[in-house]
Amino acid sequence: MTQGAGQGAEPGTAESWRPEAAFERAAGYEHALGQGYEHEPAGPGFEHGTAAPEFRHAAPEYERAAPGYEHAQEAVAGYGYPAPQPGSAAYDSAPPAPAHAPTVPAPPRPYEPTERDTPLVPADYTPTARDLPVLGDPAETHGERPERPGPLYVVGDVHGYLDELLAALGERGLVDGEGHWSAGSARLWFLGDFTDRGPDGIGVIELVMQLSAEAAAAGGYCRALMGNHELLLLGAHRFGDTPVNSAGGTASFLAAWRLNGGQPSDMERLEDRHLTWISRLDAAHLTDGHLLMHSDTTAYLDYGSSIEEMNDAITGVLQRNDADECWDLFRKLTKRFAFRGDDGPQAAREILGVYGGQRVVHGHSPIPYLLGEAGGESAQDGEERGYAVSGPMVYADSLAVAMDGGVTMEGRLLVAQLPLIG
Repeated sequence: MTQGAGQGAEPGTAESWRPEAAFERAAGYEHALGQGYEHEPAGPGFEHGTAAPEFRHAAPEYERAAPGYEHAQEAVAGYGYPAPQPGSAAYDSAPPAPAHAPTVPAPPRPYEPTERDTPLVPADYTPTARDLPVLGDPAETHGERPERPGPLYVVGDVHGYLDELLAALGERGLVDGEGHWSAGSARLWFLGDFTDRGPDGIGVIELVMQLSAEAAAAGGYCRALMGNHELLLLGAHRFGDTPVNSAGGTASFLAAWRLNGGQPSDMERLEDRHLTWISRLDAAHLTDGHLLMHSDTTAYLDYGSSIEEMNDAITGVLQRNDADECWDLFRKLTKRFAFRGDDGPQAAREILGVYGGQRVVHGHSPIPYLLGEAGGESAQDGEERGYAVSGPMVYADSLAVAMDGGVTMEGRLLVAQLPLIG
């Protein structure tokens, strides 16, 4: 039968053997007797409920038992072997017995408090809000308590004008004289269009990638959005002269890239790491109540009813690598002026109602274009037109902010802190 709690060992089993009484009374071993075997698995040949096997071959040690170990003789005899008798050769040649019994470690001393236990807090203590733990996003937590987020900045279209970008960032204290991040926990967003038209688009991409790493190490961040010129550069590199379906007839990414200011030096210096970085950019982001995106268009809504869904859909288009599908995406995100004119505020409310936020902040359409169309001004033949852009343009019933200062048309490369003051 199975041996359980409160049951003794069956006669004839290995468990029936017990040390002699003197050994049982050794200090510290009282707890071991009669315990510890109820839940241990039996070894081979000692299955519960079976008799112990006979030992056909006695170990030599039993034949050389020392005087004083009579219980060992009895144990041997109990298994069918004659015990050595005093005076026999086997008995007399046994080695001397040890001088003393094996030492047994003393049991641990009982706990003796050195001082009276006292409560750590008064009995009538009630925790307050400041005593409770504060849980936050580990990515935004520094030290024991989360810090407030740093100031938020946005950068309009750069289009390869690296020197102008460094100067504008330096004026805001975002980079030092050598072009390294110096803004600590500040948050910086680029609204897209890093390349084309200007002389060093790849240099701009390299700078943004560098600042992203440096800002993260300093407790801030520098991030970027996808512009239509990033889509154009990717398409020209991937598809070249491959014909695509266009409303204007047969077209290709490479031809469109050349017509829109594509720089051969950028294409020559374009590396796989640049392409990977560009292809992973989001198209829009919501932060501090500002809906950040590149183009002033509602075409983003064609790709999802939430920012996350839309960003994933656009990334999926680029991953599928279909020329016509990529061209359709480029064409939609090249549309502009959705928030201008009488219907502009309603368009802004539409996209804000879906994606959230209180204001749209965009690039893409240069402020000089927005101002010229809104005021009905037109340059006369032969007349030079000056564009005095002093900063971002707030319009559409204050629901939209334009950040493209027209750096490619002798305007300004804009870097602004949000929310706008004044």
